Amino acid sequence: MAESRSDVKARSNNSRMSGTSGANGTSGPKSASGAGQGASGSWLRKTVITGALGAVSIVLVLTGVGYIPWFAGASLTVMHVPAIVGGILEGPAVGAIVGAIFGVTALVKAATAPQGPIDVFFTNPLISVVPRILVGIVAWLVFKVLAKKNIHVASLVSGVAGSLTNSLLVLGALVVFGAIPFASAASVFVANGIIESILGAVLTWGVVAAWKGIANASGRAKLAEEEEK
Repeated sequence: MAESRSDVKARSNNSRMSGTSGANGTSGPKSASGAGQGASGSWLRKTVITGALGAVSIVLVLTGVGYIPWFAGASLTVMHVPAIVGGILEGPAVGAIVGAIFGVTALVKAATAPQGPIDVFFTNPLISVVPRILVGIVAWLVFKVLAKKNIHVASLVSGVAGSLTNSLLVLGALVVFGAIPFASAASVFVANGIIESILGAVLTWGVVAAWKGIANASGRAKLAEEEEK
């Protein structure tokens, strides 16, 4: 039996609607699968980076490599830099977790192998852990605000902000809990804190610039592969 014109027209319209739906990605298993793979990849990347930066923090604390000799027997620390980098690269949650790993490791070391009378105070998580959690969060926030203008400036300023957060909050907590007087905390900040913030900025900028360069190169390579297909 021959089809009527209305039947042919209806079938044609249905076919076009089906094709449009697939093209727009509003339905279809392929689109859903792609979104799921993207979310899974992002989660996996965050987990790997958190683990890697957390491991670096542990090594820096336990080995003392994170201390750099300075004048008059003093030392500069860069142990907070992984938390800053984590916050910048993967957001506040990763920065906070890496900072927490740094703080808990410092707390355990202060409790099991103290190096001096002040180390006893670092068994208090309000001194050893909480300030380090906030380091990555502050760095992320500053980077998020400034990255739209210039990513290099954003990295440098974020490094300074994260370093100052570590110095000010730890020294402030030591003063509040009676570990050191305010005058001593102020002198330590002037002697070490400012230089540590500059050092933190340079290290942060170097790591972020290198990582962004690798990520961009990887993205270009994937794009080239897709174009060849």
